[in-house]
Amino acid sequence: MQSTGPSGAAYAECAVVPLRQAPAGERPDGPPRYAPEWLRLREPVDAAARARELLDPLRGRLADLPGRADGLVVHDVGCGTGSMGRWLAPLLDGAQHWVLHDRDPYLLHFAAVAAPRTAADGSRVTIETRRGDLARLTPDALTGAVLVTASALLDVLTGEEVGRLAAACAAAGCPALLTLSVAGRVDLTPAHPLDAEITEAFNDHQRRTGMLGPDAVAAAADAFTGHGASVRLHPSPWRLGPDEAGLTAPWLRGWVGAAVEQRPELRTRADRYLDERLAACAAGELRVVVHHTDLLALCRPTGGDS
Repeated sequence: MQSTGPSGAAYAECAVVPLRQAPAGERPDGPPRYAPEWLRLREPVDAAARARELLDPLRGRLADLPGRADGLVVHDVGCGTGSMGRWLAPLLDGAQHWVLHDRDPYLLHFAAVAAPRTAADGSRVTIETRRGDLARLTPDALTGAVLVTASALLDVLTGEEVGRLAAACAAAGCPALLTLSVAGRVDLTPAHPLDAEITEAFNDHQRRTGMLGPDAVAAAADAFTGHGASVRLHPSPWRLGPDEAGLTAPWLRGWVGAAVEQRPELRTRADRYLDERLAACAAGELRVVVHHTDLLALCRPTGGDS
């Protein structure tokens, strides 16, 4: 997840790196904040997982924009260190201006420094950063936008926040590409008798404090459809094998840790389970599929755009 929020060891899917304190005055119950070290670890796996199948319908919509010659304005919400822009900007033709939104100025700095500079056809890509959260993502904030993006964001939002995001995109008439939302399913090979119980406890943990967790994609699809958007979904699973052990091990610690935090009675069995799984990971014998879903919402254009 590349958004921002409370401090502490809040174990959403990827909260496995110690988190820093939220700045003074910010609400303590927002989406979790993740450290750059974790975002760096997951970036190549994220890039491999995202559903490129959704890019052709997105390109078709963007190609129909009458102002396309002036360049694309893309708003990346909860941008974290900017991995979504580094993945998507080089896959789209034409000049682009990316507006990166995050509550964390520390992450915004990383995102700006490492932002891509050229599009697929060599056109220029420029960057702007804005510190803020979803409460400030109004239709006015999206004036001129042709696309809203986010990565690993939906599952750590509440239903109200997802509704606000869909409403803002619909009012602005711009599509939304929202990738890597957890689907609530994990496949581990070899299997273990405790897999299902850990998964269930983790999913319950994701729903704490009103967050949608694995229900987020369905909620977002309903919210966008309710505003007249055409919605497409596509699987985007992480596939973790021996070559990804550097990511799998911290992911396992966070995944099991969240389950135990949710159900403390699991601790003794979960500790043994984690030791076994980490040993298998270190030996190159563990394979994990963490299921995600990507969502493309093609909102109805406004202002006469086709």
